[in-house]
Amino acid sequence: MRKPIVQKVQAPAQAHLPPLVLDVDDALIRTDLLHETAVAYVKANPLRALNLVKWLLSGKAVLKRKLGELIPLNVDSLPVNDELVAFAQLAHAEGRQVGIATAADELLAHRIAKRFDFVSFIVASDGIENMKGARKAQALVERFPDGFAYAADSRSDLEVWPHATSIVLAGASARTVGKAKLLGKPIEAEFTRAKLGLRGWAKALRVHQWAKNALVFVPLILSGMASHPMAVLQAGLAFAAMSLMASGTYLLNDLFDLADDRTHWTKRNRPLASGALRIKHGVPAAIVLIAASLGVAVTLGLPSFSLLMVYMATTLGYSFYIKRQPIVDVFTLASLFTLRLGIGITAVSAVPSPWLLVFSMFLFTSLSFAKRQTEIQKSVAKGRLAVSGRGYLGTDAGMVTAMGVATAMAAITIMVLYIMNDVYNAAFYHHPIMLWVFPAALFMWVSRIWLLCHREQLNDDPVAFAIRDRISIALGGLMGAAFITGWLF
Repeated sequence: MRKPIVQKVQAPAQAHLPPLVLDVDDALIRTDLLHETAVAYVKANPLRALNLVKWLLSGKAVLKRKLGELIPLNVDSLPVNDELVAFAQLAHAEGRQVGIATAADELLAHRIAKRFDFVSFIVASDGIENMKGARKAQALVERFPDGFAYAADSRSDLEVWPHATSIVLAGASARTVGKAKLLGKPIEAEFTRAKLGLRGWAKALRVHQWAKNALVFVPLILSGMASHPMAVLQAGLAFAAMSLMASGTYLLNDLFDLADDRTHWTKRNRPLASGALRIKHGVPAAIVLIAASLGVAVTLGLPSFSLLMVYMATTLGYSFYIKRQPIVDVFTLASLFTLRLGIGITAVSAVPSPWLLVFSMFLFTSLSFAKRQTEIQKSVAKGRLAVSGRGYLGTDAGMVTAMGVATAMAAITIMVLYIMNDVYNAAFYHHPIMLWVFPAALFMWVSRIWLLCHREQLNDDPVAFAIRDRISIALGGLMGAAFITGWLF
């Protein structure tokens, strides 16, 4: 835990200071409880969004109470503002009264309070009144007529700070900080919230995963149209559409996976799970990305647009339900990879190769099994009987390995048949014999993936591992050189 950066002011002994009141949403915790419960509620059934609208029409307090009653939110896994927690713990240890005042419903507020042993009082929404802004200020003035210190972060808190005797800035924006300081109140402490920045957004959008979308260029290359400028442009647009769609659906997937990601050994560091990216920013970003993707796809024609819609629907189905269904989840992931090839085929109007599509299904089924096997191994190592958020048990490890290796070997067999039946009949290959490097290199690569997986040395995603692994890169370079030699020389 980092030591809080505190701006000290002249003040009497700690015991004589007014009570310290902590806001909860985006202050004590690095997320918003209303957004958290709304996402969790809609996750079970997207049509539930209609209920949210109905409750909201009755008032925000009603909406919060309904969600508080229906959603068993795991408050212990929510990301917290470590600096503010340390500040509050120190105040409590020195005899100062510390409590929370939140616009969240009191059902959730009481559960939050149990997480922190320094909380001695609670002010919260009650299903009738929404305890925010001026209403919160009135409640605090009535409860503490001799004054109170208020720790918060949002613009609505500018209605509370004028009634406080001192201010604690808990990750407020620069604009809010400026307005708070103009009030002329003593600033007890100021904690800054790190900006997400380009690197943070790149992580949230999983830009590194765009490498998977390079599959749209495969039909361009295998059809011999890589020297056609218009075909290259079309493939480039397909890549852009796929990348925008993938990032948008990744954001939605992370929103629906918040609870599971926060208990995961690596996924808990994702921007949404960690609170670095706020839900209220993540949702509109996902919508904009998906809309932009569909806009680009329109320029590619109806076949590509239709396949992209299928990809989107399949991805959302995976996020909502399929990911928790063993075997089906792996088949779905392989289908999403193969859809990338389909979009590449339609974008450049290439003749589809059944061999290529079947090969893709078997290869990416194997890699998806490797990903699940890694998750099973790590869950078992942590003493868990099942993989959180998935449909696999620790006892499934042997079966998953068997299916993964079997589909890998099937993929190699299909590649051999592809070379024998398609490559030698393709007029644009000058030396098709060079492509026999492919099944040999592929065998070494998938065998390496499964060996490392068996040794528990593989990370969660074999594809992400491959783009950083020197041996994988070398094998990829060897296949690329063999292809170019067989095609051009």
